[in-house]
Amino acid sequence: MNFLSLVLPVTCAACGVRGVDACRRCQSAFGPPFPVPTVGKGPPVYALADYHGAARQLVLAFKERGRHTLADFFAVLVGLALPALSPPPWCLVPAPSTRRAARGRGGDHMVRIAERVQNSFSAPVLAVESGVQDSVGLDTQARIRNLQDKVKLRRPPPAADVVLLDDVVTSGATARACVSALSQADVRVRAVLALTSAATRHVSIGPRRGRPQG
Repeated sequence: MNFLSLVLPVTCAACGVRGVDACRRCQSAFGPPFPVPTVGKGPPVYALADYHGAARQLVLAFKERGRHTLADFFAVLVGLALPALSPPPWCLVPAPSTRRAARGRGGDHMVRIAERVQNSFSAPVLAVESGVQDSVGLDTQARIRNLQDKVKLRRPPPAADVVLLDDVVTSGATARACVSALSQADVRVRAVLALTSAATRHVSIGPRRGRPQG
């Protein structure tokens, strides 16, 4: 226990109960990975919770409110989910934040989780170029255009097969841009794993191929 925890007692980031970062009731908002409906070609997409209620509050607290200690909780969830998605070894590629967002959050939040997942190795090999808008308020097509060709591979990951790790899947635009950057380097994305899903329709992860028929 550190001095800060004595001055400011730890509370559940979702409901405020004292003594824990995430109480058992709020932790139960997360479960085994479930498939997020997709359309077109691309890797399967999974999430651990729907993006509402306690799950949403915990993700927001970790991502935007400085509750970095929740990384350990999310890392355990991811570690438990991985065996259901693909065989080991697991190379986790975290979806990158923009440089501006990472500065505001005290670091790249998904890297913080990936580095803590047991029995896997983290490969923060993707980066977002400048000129990307905040996706809040953008529709699906605007999100896709916003990130098109903006996610770049800084260096090859240490494995040819990877699992892409993201916080929230909504339109699939972020995962789509990441998968595209990895695929161009002949890196196969076995699956996309998101902490939560806010998708209200089928998401498109794979690249468009040719013109639609008919």
